[in-house]
Amino acid sequence: MGNGEERIQALRAALAIAPADTVLRRMLVGALSEEGRLTEAISELKLLAARTPADPTLKVELARTYLAAGQPGPAAVVLEELERAGAMSAEGWRLRGQLLGMDSGAPSALSGAGAGPADVAQLRHDTQRLGGAEAAAESHLVGSDRAGPTFADVGGMDALKEAIRLKILYPAQHPEMYEAYGKKAGGGMLLYGPPGCGKTYLARATAGELGAAFLAVGIADVLDMWIGRSERNLHEVFQGAREHRPSVLFFDEVDALAAARSDFRGFAGRSVVNQFLAELDGIGAGNEGVLVLGATNAPWHIDPAFRRPGRFDEVLFVPPPDAGARAAILRVLLRDRPVADIDVDAIVARTDGFSGADLAGVVERALERKLAASLRDGEIHPLRSADLVHAMQGVPPTTREWFANVRNYVLYANQSGLYDPVRPYLERR
Repeated sequence: MGNGEERIQALRAALAIAPADTVLRRMLVGALSEEGRLTEAISELKLLAARTPADPTLKVELARTYLAAGQPGPAAVVLEELERAGAMSAEGWRLRGQLLGMDSGAPSALSGAGAGPADVAQLRHDTQRLGGAEAAAESHLVGSDRAGPTFADVGGMDALKEAIRLKILYPAQHPEMYEAYGKKAGGGMLLYGPPGCGKTYLARATAGELGAAFLAVGIADVLDMWIGRSERNLHEVFQGAREHRPSVLFFDEVDALAAARSDFRGFAGRSVVNQFLAELDGIGAGNEGVLVLGATNAPWHIDPAFRRPGRFDEVLFVPPPDAGARAAILRVLLRDRPVADIDVDAIVARTDGFSGADLAGVVERALERKLAASLRDGEIHPLRSADLVHAMQGVPPTTREWFANVRNYVLYANQSGLYDPVRPYLERR
């Protein structure tokens, strides 16, 4: 074992005892970077940035490491966050210029230590000028990453995975078959169900499975106080997905942008919904190769026009994980953790109705108790089944409230059959 690996293991052992020690974690980032283990260094930098959000140098270092790892999309996202916060340093603008393909002349030669305010201002001006429309479009992309989880990392959901494969994976593998039937890759799918059951993770895994760009859109990336800007922002989001195809365009909490137009009193909200519908139709630019995924916990708030064929033409219920899926989720959550004598099947039997997020909460609570004990005596205490059972005591599954809310829609507002897949879950409760 080399000295670099020994140093990394020693630092990890020290952090297991004192996970909040930022100096140790910075040392670990340096050691991982020296060994070329950039993916691990990125993970550690994310932890550091989350613990000390007021330190912009960490985000600059994170962007630099993303670029070194060949991941320009996430680097652009980090730098955009810094720019919006008004915390960009000269080094940050240099990286932004590198990202946009600037020449390696005077502006990119500026360093964080030697540049004055005038130099930073000039570099900012040059970067924005050279970025042009590309920078404006990228500012509305929350994420773009082709190296994420795949369907192998998603427990259960076999029917959902197959429906997604039919939309965009199989057309690429069997183009002659789809051409014969006049079918094209892409389209729209609406995922609904209780919170914490994996809708967002499934969307990311879809991009990883397809080797496609994953573009996650937040509400703040679309809505704007000025009339007409929200519609333009939404158009730019779709244009970004079309330029990165094959791509997965994901709208979380899509009901905020696709609410029923009858619920709006003013023109502005209805106009955004109309623009969304037009973009789904591909008016002016086709959406072939773009899979649009929307996720919501409240499908009853979605404008019915979105469920027309050609838009979100498939509406899929994402249920709480079944026993097999819960076992797979637990094994993933316990991977690389200090564990001993874990009876996964026994834990699964006690967690009917738990979402993936509920299971993650149980594991984290159990680990926190073990960590507290380890900090007291300086020894690593493995996690056991009894610790997980103790952690779930008095903590009901969060899905119960969702099923209570949806019951009336299933019983009295289900003329279209939208909620038929939910009915069997209500009968078991």
